[in-house]
Amino acid sequence: MGDGRRTDVLTPALAARYAATFDRKARATGPQGIHWCLNTPDAATATLGPDGHPLRAEHADLPRRMWASSDVTFHRPLVTGATVERASRIVESEEKSGKSGRLLFVTVAHDIHADGALAIEELQHIVYREPPQSDAPAPAPRLLPPAEWIWERTVLPSPALLFRYSALTFNSHRIHYDLPYARETEGYPGLVVHGPLMASLLLDLVDRELGPDALARFAFRAACPAFAGAPIRLLGRREGSDVHLAVADEAGGTIMTAQGQIAAA
Repeated sequence: MGDGRRTDVLTPALAARYAATFDRKARATGPQGIHWCLNTPDAATATLGPDGHPLRAEHADLPRRMWASSDVTFHRPLVTGATVERASRIVESEEKSGKSGRLLFVTVAHDIHADGALAIEELQHIVYREPPQSDAPAPAPRLLPPAEWIWERTVLPSPALLFRYSALTFNSHRIHYDLPYARETEGYPGLVVHGPLMASLLLDLVDRELGPDALARFAFRAACPAFAGAPIRLLGRREGSDVHLAVADEAGGTIMTAQGQIAAA
C-alpha cells in the first residue's frame, strides 16, 4: 500500500512521450508532475484483481481505491537522464464509516531523490472503499465559489489521452480505459479521468503561464470525477507568491481544487 523503495531513470524517451501527451515539446528538465510517471507499480498481470488494480491481502473487502489528494514540495527539477529513487512509507491509516459505507484513509509519504539529491517530497492521501453499488447515484459536483480567474484553458479529455496517461503511469485500473466495465460494474457514466492527470494539467497550466519549475509547493484535492468526452476548464490566478487553481466542468461544478506557492527566485 505504498511502502518500499524503487529506482528508475528519467529517460529521454519517457520525457518525449510525456511531452507529446500534453502537446508540449520535450526539454532538458522534466515538467513538474512527471514524477508520477516514475517508479510506477510493476505487479505481475496474474496478480491483478477484477478492477485491474493489484490484489491486496490486507483490507481485501475494501477493493475500490481513489487517489484523493496530494501535497507536493519541489526542491529541484528532475533532469532528463537522472537516476530517480523513491522511498515510500505509510505514515497514517484510519478507518471510518460514512454514507457510502466503510472507508480506509491511508497517507503515504514519498521522498524522491535525483542522482542522490532530494528533489521532491510528497504526502499522498488514498481512500479505500467498499465495492460499488450499481444503484448508487453519481455525486453531483458543487459549484465553484465565485472568483476572478485570470488563466483559463478548456481541455477535452479524450479516451486516447486517458489511455496514454495510463500507459505513462503503468496504471491498469479499468475505469480509465474499459467503458463497459466503468459503466456496468462501477456505475460511472463514462471513462473516468485520472486524478493525477488533472493535477498534471493544472501544473501544465502554471508552466504555460509562469514558465518551467515555477512552483515550490503544489497541493490538490479531488472533489468529483470527470469523464472522457466532457470538456473540463482549467482555471488559475496568481496572488503574490500564491497560486490558486481549479478544474471545473462546463456548468462551473468543482472537480478539483489546488493551491501552489511560487518558488523563490
